[in-house]
Amino acid sequence: MINDALQNRRYVITAAILIVVAIFGVRLLSLQVLESKYKAGADSNAFLRKTQYPPRGLIYDRNGRLLVYNKAAYDITLIIRDIRNLDTLTFCRDLGITKEYFLQRIAEIKDTKKNLAYSSYTPQLFMTQLSAADIAPVQQNIYKYHGFYIQNRTLREYVVPSAAHLLGSIGEVSRNDIAKDPYYRQGDYAGRDGVEYTYEKDLRGEKGTEILLRDAKGRIKGKYEDGEFDVQAKAGKNLTLTIDIDLQRLGEKLMTGKMGSIVAIEPETGEILCLVSNPTFDPSSLVGRQRSEYYNKLAADPNKPLYNRATQAQYSPGSTFKVVQALVELQMGGITQQTLFSCYGLATQPIKCTHSHGSPVSLLGAIEQSCNPYFWSAFRSTVERIGYGQNNINFKKSYKEWEDNIRKFGFGGKFTDSDLYEQSRGFIPSENYYNRYYGETGWRALTIRSLSIGQGEVLVTPLQLCNAMAVVANSGYFISPHINKSDSMKTRLHKVDVDEAHFNVVREGMQRVMERGTGRRFKIKDMDMCGKTGTVQNNHGKDHAVFEGFAPAEKPKICVAVVIENAGYGGTWAAPIASLIMEFYMNRKIERIDLYNRMANTVLNKSVLKEE
Repeated sequence: MINDALQNRRYVITAAILIVVAIFGVRLLSLQVLESKYKAGADSNAFLRKTQYPPRGLIYDRNGRLLVYNKAAYDITLIIRDIRNLDTLTFCRDLGITKEYFLQRIAEIKDTKKNLAYSSYTPQLFMTQLSAADIAPVQQNIYKYHGFYIQNRTLREYVVPSAAHLLGSIGEVSRNDIAKDPYYRQGDYAGRDGVEYTYEKDLRGEKGTEILLRDAKGRIKGKYEDGEFDVQAKAGKNLTLTIDIDLQRLGEKLMTGKMGSIVAIEPETGEILCLVSNPTFDPSSLVGRQRSEYYNKLAADPNKPLYNRATQAQYSPGSTFKVVQALVELQMGGITQQTLFSCYGLATQPIKCTHSHGSPVSLLGAIEQSCNPYFWSAFRSTVERIGYGQNNINFKKSYKEWEDNIRKFGFGGKFTDSDLYEQSRGFIPSENYYNRYYGETGWRALTIRSLSIGQGEVLVTPLQLCNAMAVVANSGYFISPHINKSDSMKTRLHKVDVDEAHFNVVREGMQRVMERGTGRRFKIKDMDMCGKTGTVQNNHGKDHAVFEGFAPAEKPKICVAVVIENAGYGGTWAAPIASLIMEFYMNRKIERIDLYNRMANTVLNKSVLKEE
């Protein structure tokens, strides 16, 4: 009989062998499958995988004019483990950099705190956005620089130096961008603002991959399997905008030496025809290696050229607000077309009139002459029409109805279904707002009387002003203002609670403004127009000049809002500029050359002149 001790020893030895085999198996699995660095090392010995970057989509204006296209650019990439026998001084001379910069970049690439994707086996970005001239000396000697490779890219190029705020720019992605979207890798570029940001996923396209075969010494021997496993890059989608670039350029010319904005909208569709903000800048200045330096310069400019005044600046609307006031007051029953109020000019209390005209005044006369006392009386009559009630409950109910109606014109909030990159909300004060400042029963119509003439707490953006004109032009609705021509916005139609008959009355008053009121000097020949001027009080300097209007009066094709900061009367500067915009859009030419020259060549603020 076999010794039991020897029998048991056999089982122990067998178990030990199985454990060792299992350990080796697990380790081999880890090395070959689970640990990527060894796989990357093995792959990099045989292959070089080059990312193929797609060209971004082209951008056109509404008439098919090319605005933004691509030009060739190059990156220098490297694989740390492949660098050998490098003549650093010669390489730096060919690339036009110092040895100190070279060493700094190598250190930054190897710093895993800054470069989370670092691996000595995979391509790393050394320099980006180089031109053909920059890269030529290196390209001739690339065979000497083992481990360095040239990567094709593209940069944005602009046909005309206009529409910088609207078009936006391209910049390097951040860590947050990479974390949110696996498409990006460190050193990639994406839209940072404007339509480049809004439509980034459409414009960027899809990356491709080229697999190159390497020999034992790391030399490229051609495509792996004749490119069978390559993935072709797909170009980004082209984008057609709603803007008319000729109109945009005219607007920017008219705003030379002025601070402010112009917004033009096609009322029937909500399409933005031009979006001018001044001071502005050449969009090509934020392209390539100069981007960072020039961006910092723009950001430090006290005139804020990066700030889009058309969509972000907030102003009191002044007398232009009277158009919407009249519509809401008619609808709420505070006034009728026949309602008359007295006006005693400068002697009127508590709000004086700045114009000389007869008394009493009708609604049409009040719009034509921009009579402050009339609109104060109309506002008071509207919010007090059912009295005050206990604890002012009736008054607050009327005020809430007024506030809700005003907001439906697009004031006091962003156009959330629009594709515009950045917008400010503006401000329409709520009941809660006044309760906080004056107490539950501490405010009345007299307390908030400035609202009646577009002053006080109410704030609007030029975009909102222009959109309100679209509501008037359309007799009661607007389609959210937008800039993508191919985006059907008909489902994003917003109606206001105002009867069509009231719009007819208000349009007649606005037509009188352009025929014999404050805008009469700038009426386009042989064309009926509607408009409203405004002179907005400014606590920080000279008053702002404002104008809103549309043309023609019947079946309007264009709505325009103009704000010129610190320019004084709206009828002096804002109205003529808006009139020229309308004239060009409707007739494709300007006949009032003297007016054009005066507007385009008058400098109201030398500090905002665009650098040539």
